Amino acid sequence: MQKIMLMFPGQGSQYIGMGKDLYEKFPVAKDIIDQIGDELKKIIFEGTEEDLKNTQNAQPAIFAISIACFEVLKKTIDLSKFEIITAGHSLGEYSAMCASGIFSFKDGLSMVKARGGFIQKASEQNPGTMAAILGLDKDTVINVCSQASQIGVCDAVNFNSPGQIVISGSTQAVQKAVELAQVQGATKTILLNVSGPFHSKLMTPASQMMADELNKYTLNNPVYPVITNCDAELTKDSSNVKEKLAKQINNSVKWDASILNAVAGGVELFIEVGPQRVLSGLMRRIDKSKKVLNIEDSVSLEKIAKELNQ
Repeated sequence: MQKIMLMFPGQGSQYIGMGKDLYEKFPVAKDIIDQIGDELKKIIFEGTEEDLKNTQNAQPAIFAISIACFEVLKKTIDLSKFEIITAGHSLGEYSAMCASGIFSFKDGLSMVKARGGFIQKASEQNPGTMAAILGLDKDTVINVCSQASQIGVCDAVNFNSPGQIVISGSTQAVQKAVELAQVQGATKTILLNVSGPFHSKLMTPASQMMADELNKYTLNNPVYPVITNCDAELTKDSSNVKEKLAKQINNSVKWDASILNAVAGGVELFIEVGPQRVLSGLMRRIDKSKKVLNIEDSVSLEKIAKELNQ
């Protein structure tokens, strides 16, 4: 039985018009997207990039479009013929867990809206920024952050792929870390256009609020195991899911390790489910020998159907 990993993107993958093609062609996608309300739907389909980029809009929008893509995929491909595992990058972890049946779309939407609000609030209380460091290894970036931490919070937070690590923290400390990274020979450093220091210790208030929020929900054991961000390990029951989702907010996303663990576990095909191909791009840097497909519209869906319905 072929082993497939479904990968769900996080914040930053949003774009105006995402999901519209599926919305118009597939009733199951329309049903999901209609549940987010007319206001957000209008922003997604015909709003401004600025409005869609706002954390409180972007997070439920990406979650809804990703699950719409998943439902269309499920209608088109008989997934029972394959061994499936899932993972999602940051916000995408909620999409992965929803697709795995840990919670319903309705509950997931409530969680994601709450999460966006908590992160926004923590970002206002503890402002900061993020930067991508390219061309340095993990230990060097961690060391650079440690030095910069003398003037403020600075954490290595997204281990995306070899040579691509995102750091986060107070603006002054992140800028200092960028200077130190350049001295260490970073091939490129990019200050990111974000509204807060996501995944850093400055997000601890949001993590605590999310822990309280998650106590309102009853979770199911996953139909498909999920590789979780905070530890890159396969989660096969829901006993510690709430703890992991709360921890994820103020801890690093171990994405490269998650993919390498999936490969070591025998995954042969990776499918990105949701807007854009950010994770497909990272996949090429982590292990270019593996096949990667994506679904975000009817054209990409056709390619998957051709590949898997042979």
